Amino acid sequence: MKIRTQGLVTALLFTAVALAATAIVDPKLYLDDIKFLASPELRGRVTGSPELEKAAAFIERDYRQFGIKPVGTSYLQPLQVTTDAALGKANRFSYTERGRLSKLRPEEFVPFNFSQTGKLAGAIVFAGYGITAPEYHYDDYAGIDVKGKIVLVLRHEPQEADPKSVFEGATNTQHAQFAAKATNAKLHGAIGVILVNDRANHPGAADELEKFGVTAGPTNAGIGFVQVTEAKVDKWFADAGKSLDQVEAEIDKDLKPQSFAFPDFLQIDANLDVERAVKTVHNVAAYIPGTSEEYVILGAHYDHLGLGGQYSLAPSLTGTVHPGADDNASGTAGVLELARAFAKEPRRKRGILFLNFAGEEQGLLGSAWYGDHPLLPLANAVAMINLDMIGRMRDNKLYLGGANSGTTFKATVEKLLPQFDLKVDYSGGPSEGSSDHTSFTAHQVPALFFFSGLHADYHKPSDTWDKIDAPAAAKLLGMVAAVAGALRDAPDRPAFVKPAAPSPHGGGDNPGPVSGYGPYFGSVPDFAEGIVGVKFADVRENSPAAKAGLKAGDIMVEFDGKALQNLYDFTYALRGKKPGDQVKIKVMRDGKPLETTATLSRRE
Repeated sequence: MKIRTQGLVTALLFTAVALAATAIVDPKLYLDDIKFLASPELRGRVTGSPELEKAAAFIERDYRQFGIKPVGTSYLQPLQVTTDAALGKANRFSYTERGRLSKLRPEEFVPFNFSQTGKLAGAIVFAGYGITAPEYHYDDYAGIDVKGKIVLVLRHEPQEADPKSVFEGATNTQHAQFAAKATNAKLHGAIGVILVNDRANHPGAADELEKFGVTAGPTNAGIGFVQVTEAKVDKWFADAGKSLDQVEAEIDKDLKPQSFAFPDFLQIDANLDVERAVKTVHNVAAYIPGTSEEYVILGAHYDHLGLGGQYSLAPSLTGTVHPGADDNASGTAGVLELARAFAKEPRRKRGILFLNFAGEEQGLLGSAWYGDHPLLPLANAVAMINLDMIGRMRDNKLYLGGANSGTTFKATVEKLLPQFDLKVDYSGGPSEGSSDHTSFTAHQVPALFFFSGLHADYHKPSDTWDKIDAPAAAKLLGMVAAVAGALRDAPDRPAFVKPAAPSPHGGGDNPGPVSGYGPYFGSVPDFAEGIVGVKFADVRENSPAAKAGLKAGDIMVEFDGKALQNLYDFTYALRGKKPGDQVKIKVMRDGKPLETTATLSRRE
């Protein structure tokens, strides 16, 4: 009888919460928030900009007006981040050929935004396309020694005009990525990379330099990386008895490397100056306390891309405001309007912590910082709900990630779902593992991820407020309010369920910024700044990393004998291995080195 009564009360509670939540958010107020956050005045809210701080002040003002207090004395949690790179004033590039000094004009060379800054001098080795691809039995570095040398490499990859090529023709593989070429050169001992366009594969194309600041890559690749116009390197090849066009054609013909060392009379003397400013930015937090110390987190990131740059999907429009209406003014506005609604309710069993993160677009920096420096004990957080891109729902379809991370999550959602006329895809969609909720699951806080799907305007200047479907978003937020309310008031809290490693023939988590098939290691990266190596936020249960004795907090500094400076280095090194390979791992644990061996499994 008691069990039946408790079940009836619970059912009535769910129904009451759901019915109240259907009208909890006013679409007009929601859209007004987005209009301001995505306005020209805020210039895309890039992390480190004055405009991001204006957005933070707007968020703080709303919390004050709602009567929601900060945690402690301030709504703002400061953290330091390295902002986007800028060209410094000390860039120069000259070379000596047969004793004659030549200087390049600024329009004839450009360092990349991920280039290491400083002097770049020495002899040159031509290393083809700069690719090592064991899966294709291709290696531009075979038979040449580039240690302490500068490598000159071609853009893209061979056989681009051949759709039957192992390099997949014009589509390009991951080996064509600039960051991959930088890492491969570094792992072979080179001190710098000079990139030139591959005109043989692109006849008639202008010999244009890459626009500075638009290239994806690490903050600092740990190696100098500069592009030079083809016109300047043609004479280098001629003096070496070669022809750049002929060399490219020979590689294309049979995929046999044509790498060689330039004569010693050719020497580079350059200085690459890439400025990276460290600035203080802020997470914004406000708290409605409950009658207990437990609480639910409602969070969203409020930064975006500013004027574009390396994460823009319209790189030719870098310099144009990327408003970020859906990504993620939509989620930020959702947190604010839910705060407005919850602020009107009487005190309940658990509190609600509202969090707005900076630095998400640069790698979850704000949420990672919060996870390591929580304002309230994370042990008391019963759940985290993350809202990222919720403003353009189509056909009432909602992507919901993380439903398996808490024992009661799916049952809670399923009980509430009939009230909202929503179709739920529990996969979480294509952004399942790439938003701020992962910074909390890494600390064993169960987390749900609400997402309305990608679209053609993602990370482009066309992500504007007028494309937001405010009524649909309000309905989605009603669902969020119901779930948050149920978790806040439920008798028992959900237990965290740690994701297991994939089966030998199942799927697995991507270890870094590239996806695809291949070997699986099982580490979850921590995106904290200032780390040399790869810090683990978590290690998947039963994964190769776990079986090797690795754990959260370890910093991997070597993988298979190769020194690692950043996540890109690890991803590249892992991609060159096969399932079943044994690799030596070196990590730093509590400041002391630890060596172990991991046997890689399959990631599909």
